[in-house]
Amino acid sequence: MQLSEFDYILPAQQIAQYPLKSRDASRMLVLDRASGSDQDRLFADLPGLLRGDELIVVNNARVIPARLLGRRVKPAAVDGIKESPPAEGEIEMLLSRQLDDVTWEALVRPGKKLHVGQRVQFGAELTAEIIAHGNEGQRTLRFSAGKGAAVSEEINRLGHLPLPPYIDRLDDASDRERYQTIFASQPGAIAAPTAGLHFTPEILEKIRERGIEICELTLHVGLGTFQPIRTKTLEAHVMHSEAYEIPAKTAERICSAKSAGRPILAVGTTTVRTLEAAALRVTETDSGQLLAAGKGEARLFITPGFRFRVVDALLTNFHLPRSTLLALVCALSERERILAAYRHALEAGYRFCSYGDCMLIR
Repeated sequence: MQLSEFDYILPAQQIAQYPLKSRDASRMLVLDRASGSDQDRLFADLPGLLRGDELIVVNNARVIPARLLGRRVKPAAVDGIKESPPAEGEIEMLLSRQLDDVTWEALVRPGKKLHVGQRVQFGAELTAEIIAHGNEGQRTLRFSAGKGAAVSEEINRLGHLPLPPYIDRLDDASDRERYQTIFASQPGAIAAPTAGLHFTPEILEKIRERGIEICELTLHVGLGTFQPIRTKTLEAHVMHSEAYEIPAKTAERICSAKSAGRPILAVGTTTVRTLEAAALRVTETDSGQLLAAGKGEARLFITPGFRFRVVDALLTNFHLPRSTLLALVCALSERERILAAYRHALEAGYRFCSYGDCMLIR
């Protein structure tokens, strides 16, 4: 399919730059695939709109302060120098994937002068050395921290929340709490699973009062979710992989619900990709199961024509044009129907993207 088929005009003023004061005050466009109708509702209406027998699956990934600002370190002029050589040249790094306690893959900017062996200084105690060179500005870094500090502690202290580039401002103290879901418990993501940002403890209580189950999995949101499509066709795009883990209890509940004919409501596109990637792995092994528990890598690009094996309904935010996320949403319903719903949302003044409003497709 042509990438141009997933385009629409998104005015900059409709991209939410800040969250609403209350998480559950977001608007929600409800799209009924059977009837083709849609309704303008509030997210706070969600508990009452559910059938009552759904199994809701959420992503409990926690965003880390993955944006680091540092300076290139000049090579020492004299061998054996005791003091750290002076630093030069500002460097911005976005940690994208943790390989071990001190080693990360990252996107760096500007990257032309960051060759293997180059060091970058962050603050007084954290240093990174480039140990491998990748494509599209990617580097592999080995960190070290002074005075006995742990690398993870220094990254957490010095790093910034990596707000998406379409949020045209620096992160502030409030983002440390507001750019996390209430489910967030597993650190490692470089972006929030934003459909979950609307939930509050009160909404969860109302959902559970109706007897609806909620279970969790983890997908550490990375480049696979947000890397732009640079090819003319969807088929030519290659996704980055993202690590996931499905607990045994979650897998059991999903298999039980599907067997009983109960709908699986995925909260967010990252949850969809995790569940469907896990189901495809089982299909490849021909084990007869729906999906397996455990760890894996999701590199699945869901586009129109994809056969969903697990997910029946989706709660999701409104996504950028020409994005992998919009392609996934169009795969769950008809492309023309989704784009029509987006046009309605734009005309009705919905707020788009990470801190914006949401859409329930069922």
